[in-house]
Amino acid sequence: MTDRTPAVAAAIEGELRLLDPEVRASPDLFGALLHPEFTEFGASGTRWDRNSIVRVLSAAPEPASRPTTTSHMRGVQLADDLVHLTFDTDDNGRRAHRSSLWRRTDDGWRLWFHQGTPFTEG
Repeated sequence: MTDRTPAVAAAIEGELRLLDPEVRASPDLFGALLHPEFTEFGASGTRWDRNSIVRVLSAAPEPASRPTTTSHMRGVQLADDLVHLTFDTDDNGRRAHRSSLWRRTDDGWRLWFHQGTPFTEG
């Protein structure tokens, strides 16, 4: 089920911005979307905090042969200040199920937690 609330729409917009190559290449733009207490369990198995993910993604972005695509994006507003998103990504053949928690702050909606789990069809 997907809620049709402004909060869910804001979280989806933020999630899609995080996948934008221009945003990913800019520590300021990318970092502005992450909560100060951000944590990620990446599809690689690596645990990331806000500083480490900003540093790695903006260090030397390699051009992809095609952009990361998303599918099955769904969102639920769990509380006034919390949205849960689930979706799948395909990054040049590397596919992952994704789960994100977005929290509302004084500065807007920020990604608080993210997890990626690799998968293959079948």
